[in-house]
Amino acid sequence: MQIVRTVLWVLLLVALAIFTYANWIPVSVRIWDNLLVDTMLPAIVVLSFLIGFVPLWLYHRAAKWQFKRRIAALELAARNAATPAAAPPPAVEAAVPAPEIPPELPAAPLA
Repeated sequence: MQIVRTVLWVLLLVALAIFTYANWIPVSVRIWDNLLVDTMLPAIVVLSFLIGFVPLWLYHRAAKWQFKRRIAALELAARNAATPAAAPPPAVEAAVPAPEIPPELPAAPLA
């Protein structure tokens, strides 16, 4: 998959280089009524591409990070639910013996 991504980026850069070479002309861009910027046409194209690409790419990375965290939490919960619960440890008797209760005496007849 990495090779496909690399080939696509190389093709994109080659297309941009060809476009830049063929259209290296100065253009005037009116930002506001009194603000005029003189620049080369490829600079405007690259800037426009980045303005559209970067925010969506950042949103994609944030969503991917959030989904990875959610999947990891769900996998951990499933793993914990699948393992049997450990038996409680046996009760340890007290080391001190309980005091002995004397037996009840029979009731004496009242005379």
